[in-house]
Amino acid sequence: MEQTEEGLAAVTEALATVDKTGGRYYEAELYRLKGELTLQQESQKSKGKSQKSTIEDSPESQVEECFRKAIEVAQRQQAKSLELRATMSLARLWQSQGKQHEAHTVLSEIYNWFTEGFDTKDLQEAKELLEVLEGKKVKKQGGKKTPSDQLVSRKAGKGTKR
Repeated sequence: MEQTEEGLAAVTEALATVDKTGGRYYEAELYRLKGELTLQQESQKSKGKSQKSTIEDSPESQVEECFRKAIEVAQRQQAKSLELRATMSLARLWQSQGKQHEAHTVLSEIYNWFTEGFDTKDLQEAKELLEVLEGKKVKKQGGKKTPSDQLVSRKAGKGTKR
């Protein structure tokens, strides 16, 4: 939990620097990371507590707001790769909230914009997530889990093993 808090502090400081200097190149990614770290922090806090938490119940949670802000900034900057990453984070959050249709819709819109680069990790992950959201593919076991993935598996009653 300490690392998550340190990460959040670093991202908050970086966002303050963005506001101060106007150097906005990584602003979208910073908001996405803030959302992921906040989700991870909430996940850690809810361990040992009941299955439900405000992070899952509130559609306008701080996490969702971070992801939406990241998408907005990426769109303004016409940074499609950063928009894809932020949209995947939002789609995973919505997936954990049972909003598969909304998650699929928003992710497919940005994914379908791309005409090349399908061998990149981000587009491969987006395709896999779309297939999971469509019910065509079961999520692979193993591999790196994001905080959103951990939340989904905990809600499904699987928990996370260490």
